[in-house]
Formats: sequence, structure tokens, C-alpha cells
Amino acid sequence: MVRLLLVLALLLVGPVADAATAKYTFTVGSMQINQLCSTTSIIAVNGQLPGPSIEVNEGDAVEVKVINNSPYNVTIHWHGVLQLMTPWADGPSMVSQCPIQPSGSYTYRFSVPGQEGTLWWHAHSSFLRATVYGAFIVRPRAGNAYPFPAPDMEVPIVLGEWWNRNVVDVESDALLAGQLPAQSDAFTVNGMTGLLYPCANDTFTAVVEPNSRVLLRVINAGLNSHLFFKVAGHNFTVVAVDAGYTSSLNTDTLVLAPGQTVDALVDTAAAPGSYYMAVQAHDTMSPLTFAASDTTTATAIFQYNGTSTNPPAMPAMPSSSDAATANAFYFGLRGLGTPAVPAPVDVSMTIELGLGQLPCDPSQTRCNGTAAAAAMNGVSFRLPGPETSLLGAHVNGLTGVFTDDFPDGPPPSGTAMAVGTKVKKLSFNSVVEIVLQNPSAVPTENHPIHLHGFNFFVLAQGVGAFTPGSVAYNLVDPVARNTIAVPGGGWAVIRFVANNPGMWFFHCHLDPHVPMGLGMVFHVDSGTTAGSTLPPPPADWVGVCDAQSYAAAAAAVAPAPVAAPAPAPTLAPASAPGPANSPREAGSPVIPPRAVDHKPSPNLPQHREDGRPSSRSAAGPRATGHPTCLLCIILLLFVLHEHTRPNA
Repeated sequence: MVRLLLVLALLLVGPVADAATAKYTFTVGSMQINQLCSTTSIIAVNGQLPGPSIEVNEGDAVEVKVINNSPYNVTIHWHGVLQLMTPWADGPSMVSQCPIQPSGSYTYRFSVPGQEGTLWWHAHSSFLRATVYGAFIVRPRAGNAYPFPAPDMEVPIVLGEWWNRNVVDVESDALLAGQLPAQSDAFTVNGMTGLLYPCANDTFTAVVEPNSRVLLRVINAGLNSHLFFKVAGHNFTVVAVDAGYTSSLNTDTLVLAPGQTVDALVDTAAAPGSYYMAVQAHDTMSPLTFAASDTTTATAIFQYNGTSTNPPAMPAMPSSSDAATANAFYFGLRGLGTPAVPAPVDVSMTIELGLGQLPCDPSQTRCNGTAAAAAMNGVSFRLPGPETSLLGAHVNGLTGVFTDDFPDGPPPSGTAMAVGTKVKKLSFNSVVEIVLQNPSAVPTENHPIHLHGFNFFVLAQGVGAFTPGSVAYNLVDPVARNTIAVPGGGWAVIRFVANNPGMWFFHCHLDPHVPMGLGMVFHVDSGTTAGSTLPPPPADWVGVCDAQSYAAAAAAVAPAPVAAPAPAPTLAPASAPGPANSPREAGSPVIPPRAVDHKPSPNLPQHREDGRPSSRSAAGPRATGHPTCLLCIILLLFVLHEHTRPNA
């Protein structure tokens, strides 16, 4: 009996050590920011810019309750999280869910098995992504180490863009006029612009120890700008991109397209002092006469402990149009080890990325004849109407919402751009290869294309037109990414396995290009086995956007009512008038109340609701769950057995 109890206890130790659920609450609301000589009202999470960092270990479960106290519909996307068998937690509005309405809430539940590195989260509804974003860090689980020299310190660096206006108005003005939005007024590093802008702006400062190794987790959360990032007097060793480990790449310049992340080691072996971290735009538009990007420079300070911050050294930045530096960075990345590239290819596609014009939509009341538009394979993508999301239509068997006829190749030259909600249907576990071709037609620019629900291998990249059979694929050590920067007038070849059922957005991560139509959706079928079949969605998920669905979701999470005491006998006559508001008729729409804007505390702590501080190391603290109780019972029985056993 004793041996059996001990064996059971030992078997439970492993799961207890690894089991953890990280719980967070994100309250989306208004706050005031003083920046660039003015005060601007923004929408943010928990009164923070950037919002709270989510910090977990590989394999953890994550629950994030999002409470929408803003006046706008909102959703949150967990950029780069694979969402295996949880497509309803992915977040793009009207693709995987209906939006969270003002005064509403939704709890995202998912896990991160097999993923390590730097990801991030952001709003996936309108331009709110400009201020609703934050880091999502996945460290190795306890007992596992990084596949590179262990850092002494980790510093998240979230790069953003800043407007001195309500960003929803910036987007609305552009959509109504059928034009691109106004350029940003500044760049930011962890929400701060730095000292090179007008007025005394806050500056982010990373204080580091001399002769140490620092891991910078760099994220481009900008809406519309590719970015160069440098630290004066220091070089980088790139060890991961998009939460995929890489062979070491040594460089003095990091290049990040919108949506991409880079993990880079920095050795603090320079002369003690202070050094600027600098951020500038990389203009990819050709010809440059079409470019209208932010030409400013944001700075932060990389300060050796015990030294002064004044004056920091400034790095020499590349020219804004330096495509050679950008391509050398992108093309030089290699995956770590020798991953098994999936083969053979079951589905082969060529997707041509195009910019153009379409007649103004009747809703574009300030549009003059034609509006800026974009397309993949000649189809300018449109999200479904307000009645249902794509995943909601799929789960509920609704017809007429989308068609499964997205073309496998571009149309003949000269074909007019079409408009539609076309998806590409994929069988479960099929191997998909895509040639992304960015035409050289004027104007052209680098398009960062992001795939939800999957990582993909980058097999080849180049400039000019892709010619089948003339390019050697890297099948030995290709880098894995979730967002690929396709050069202007160039191409990229990617490959992935469609092993995740759901509706998965594939779109340009230059935010203005999404409503213009530069996207499509992969509709991945379930497999035939239990582990490959999409389970039922959670009860609080809203996939069909009608009043009944929102009410049912709210009821699913509402606390059980407490029985009230019996009411006192009424003295009112039976004919007494009822309430002034008659019951709502069945099927009539619910008009969500407009949330009252408020200014949350700017000093809310970034903590996990499970009571644990966020882990800061690869072997951080672990939460224990219900198995702990069973373990305690077994140990208690063992103690009682020993106590009552007759003496030898």
C-alpha cells in the first residue's frame, strides 16, 4: 500500500509542476496622454500604453477577460498564437467572432503548447490597434533552457506609431474619402516618443549592467510603417523572429515590418555611458514620390548602470529607402537546426498582391469618383456583413455569407478588380505552398503578409518576377515566421501544413490595406479523428451577431441569481398599470448602451490573477492546480498509515 501511494504521488509531481493557467483582465477604456505638446484621448487597456504584458511559459493555458468600457466595438488578436483547436479565440472581428460591444465582455481561452519566444496582442477592429497593444512573452517551461546563451536581463521593446488625433477618426476620414490615412505624427518606444520631438516628452530608459548579456524583445506594433532599429555603439545577435528560433545572425540594424518580432542579444561591452536606441521608418514605396511616411525619429536610452544619461550617443541610421539593408536582414535569416519541411505539396498557389482603384462605395460620402483599393489574385476582400462572422457562418451552417472559390492564381493581365468574400477551402493536414508575388507595377511597396493560425517556412525570397523552376528552395534550415515582408516588386515562397481547423485570416499587416481589400481567408476542414475535429465553441462566444446570440452569451457567464425573499403582499389593485417600458418584441435588435468614457488609473500593476508574479526567467515559478489537492490527500494517507502501523 505504501509503495502504491508513493508511486501515485510521484506520478502527480510532473503534472503539478507543469500545469498553469494564467488569468488576466483587460479593461478597454479611454485615457488621456500628454505627448507632442498636446493632450490626446486614446483607447487603451488598463490605463497603460503599451497595455499589460502577458508572460507565460510554454504549454500554459491562458484566460483573458476583455471588458469593453470604450464607446467602440473591439476584439483582441493574439498575434502569432497558433490557437490550436480554439479558432474562436483568435480575435479578428467578423472573421473568428462578432465584436465585443460597448459595455460587453468576452473571455478568450487558449493555450500555447510548442511555442516559445516573443509574440504580441493587439486590437483587431479598426485603427484601435494604434494604442490597444502589448507584448505576449512565452518562455521555456520549467527545467528547459533557451537554445542560446542565457541572458542576464530581458527588455521588451514595443515600437508604435502615434497620432495627435483620435485614431478612429483618422481611419474614418480616410475611408470616407477613399484615400490612405494621414501619416502618424511620431514613433514611440514603449509608448514614449523620446527627446527628439517638440516639448519635453517622456523617454523609456533601460538600465543595464556592464559586461552582461541583454535580450531585447523587439515588436513592431506600428500600423503602417516598416522600421529600422539600432542601438548606438552596440551590435545584435538575432536569436529568434516571430517566436521561432534562428541561427545566430550578427547585425547592427534590426528591420521589422508591421506585425513582426525580433529577439536579439546585446553584449554590454562598450564604454560605460548612455546610448540612444533609435527608431526610423523604412520607406518601401516605389517610386519615393508616392511615399508619405513619418520621417521622424523616436529614441529610448540604453544606459549603463551608474552612468549619466546626458548626452546619449546617437547611432548612424540607414537612409529611409535603404532596401539593401532590409533585404540583407530578411534574406539572411535561417532557422535553428534542421526542421522537417513538410512534403509533398498538396495545394500549390500563386497569390499576386495588387494595389489599384475601385468606384467609390455609396458609404464613402467624401470620395471623388474612385477609391484606393487592393486585392489578392484580383479579388478585393470584403468582410461579411454585420449579421455573422465567417466562423459563425461555418459553425452554424449558414449559407450565402462567403464562397469557397478563391482563385489559386492571378487573373489574366488587364482583368478588372472584383469584390467579394471568397475563401480557400483546405483539407485537414494538407501541405500548402504559396508563391507571394508583389508586382513591379507603379506604385509598389513591401507588403507584410500575416497568416493567422499557423507558422510557415520561408523557402525562398527575391526581387523581380518569380520564375518556377529557376529558384533553389532552402529545405535545410528555412526560417519559420507568421508574418513575411514581401519586397516591393519581389516575391516570397512559403509552405505550411493545414492542421488547424477553422477560418484563418491571411492579410496585409499594413492596417490601411485591410479595409482596402488586401486579404483572404483559409477555410480549413476538420479531420476524421478526435484530435483533428473542431470541438463545439464555448457558450460565451458570439459568432452570429444578432441580439439573441449576444444575450445567450451574456447569460452563459452571468452569475446564478440569488433567491430573493418572498415579497410582501401587494395592496395595488389587479388593474394597476405595468412598467412604462413594455417587453421587447421577439427578434427586435438590441441597441447597446454607449459606454461612459473614463480615465483609468495609469499605475495599474501588471499582474496575473492566479496570484503569481509574472515569470522573469526560463525556470520561473509555476502555479499548481487541482492535482495538488489529490497529492495532499495521498500524502496525508501515507502519513496516517505510517503513524498507525505497528512498531517493528
